[in-house]
Amino acid sequence: MSKVVINQCEDYSIEHVIEKINSGMEALGGWDAFVKPGMKVLLKVNLIGPKPPESAAVTHCEFVRALTRILKQKGCTVWIGDSAGGAIAGIAPTTQSLEISGLKKVAEEEKAEIKNFDREGTIDTGGECSFMDRLYLAKPLFDADFIINVPKLKTHSGCIYTGAVKNVFGCIQGLRKAEYHKAAPNPKDFGNILVDIHQATRIGLHIMDGITAMEGEGPTAGSVYPAKKILISTDPLALDTTAIKMLGLDIKDIPILQASIERGLGEVNKDRIEICGDYAEPPLLKNYKIPKRFNSKKASNYNAVIKVIDFLKTKPKINLKKCQQCNTCVDSCPMHAIDKETKKIDYSKCIECMCCHELCRYKAVDLKRVNPIAGIMTKLYRGNYK
Repeated sequence: MSKVVINQCEDYSIEHVIEKINSGMEALGGWDAFVKPGMKVLLKVNLIGPKPPESAAVTHCEFVRALTRILKQKGCTVWIGDSAGGAIAGIAPTTQSLEISGLKKVAEEEKAEIKNFDREGTIDTGGECSFMDRLYLAKPLFDADFIINVPKLKTHSGCIYTGAVKNVFGCIQGLRKAEYHKAAPNPKDFGNILVDIHQATRIGLHIMDGITAMEGEGPTAGSVYPAKKILISTDPLALDTTAIKMLGLDIKDIPILQASIERGLGEVNKDRIEICGDYAEPPLLKNYKIPKRFNSKKASNYNAVIKVIDFLKTKPKINLKKCQQCNTCVDSCPMHAIDKETKKIDYSKCIECMCCHELCRYKAVDLKRVNPIAGIMTKLYRGNYK
């Protein structure tokens, strides 16, 4: 039996959010059942890109502030971390996203520590990954004593829904995300990679920010929906099953979650999911807009996804004119792929984690389009060519 707490929360008033999270945790045995003083607790947020908190595209910074205050009152050291999306388009905007989302400011004000996954080092999990030879994940996931997954309630134009299960994709660093998308463009296959990540990490709790949600063509281009809910569970699949029910859908409608069901990541049987908190049953979110693709009968062309990824692919390259020979890129590379003397990158070793790009304080590591035509088109789009 899995428990899912659903609490009503009208807005991001800090005291109100703290009260609702704490009351929800009481239903799961209280905070003391999960964290102890002195623990390093990682809040794995949803930082899909450089979006402001009011966009409902990212975990709201005030929601993260509430969790941070709660955990610091428990004597914990709080880390806030993620690797932003954008890999398919060949960009890695985590630093900018932390700024625009308000998370960097919250961390500074609440004395938490930002963990930009793109610059924190990589761990080889030691096992094979579905559709890939190895699974490389951000180092803070293994340095933390406890991990709380903090997803956002959103629709997804490609996957229909994104929540607790899918939020872990940000555990993969930088541009390497594109390689996983390319290896598994089919949503069900991609779902297997998500299960691999969950099994490789030690996420102990899932707390969903559903105070504002995104409807329509999410995860970034949808509209803000005032869902006014907080969902909490130790079971990511039970939480997603519940959230999906609130949208008026069934988990069987979500291809990306079928691997989670088949591999037993969590509970999906409604008779084995106890709803508690402010509700005894999942409340329906009225007039919630689902992505247009949900009702489309047109077959998806997954080969096209691969072609787009290949076309837009970028690789890090040391700009020798800017390079100051500090060797930060050399020392930070987990795969030892950068030659100390020439600064040439051995791309057969490079896993595109973007540590070199993120850590270079001289901005000497450029992201270069592999396809020159893609580079020209990108510059035209951004208005760099007159």
